[in-house]
Amino acid sequence: MTRWLDADEQRTWRTFLAATQLVNEALDRQLQRESGIPHTYYMILVALSEAPERAMRMSELAWKAQSSQSRLSHAVARLEERGWVRRERCHSDGRGNIAVLTDEGFAALAAAAPGHVEEVRRSLFDALTPAQVRQLDEICTAVRNTLEP
Repeated sequence: MTRWLDADEQRTWRTFLAATQLVNEALDRQLQRESGIPHTYYMILVALSEAPERAMRMSELAWKAQSSQSRLSHAVARLEERGWVRRERCHSDGRGNIAVLTDEGFAALAAAAPGHVEEVRRSLFDALTPAQVRQLDEICTAVRNTLEP
């Protein structure tokens, strides 16, 4: 039996969709305008910057970047063209590939970060009270915990 959304749930669902789309579009516009990179590429650079030795298996990077492996491979190829990422064979098993953030890529990320953080603040956090920020964290954590493997 289908559990249809009631009026409040329907309104909340549509508001959630609109809000997340608008925030993502604002972040992408800002990064494209100021740094010449899509938000997806920025997320890849961030994930690599936080990894030990700024390196990560491509399969793990796809998961961290919330991307399919084929889409990630395409993005990493574009980042390689810029000299920001390089691929290496996995030394432990020789089967997988590892993406490595180069010094140039780290510098590009460091240059893009201040504008990005300001846009995150403007697009999301400036509209919320500290209590709402805590609630948003709790809500997003609950949803993520339900969906993540």
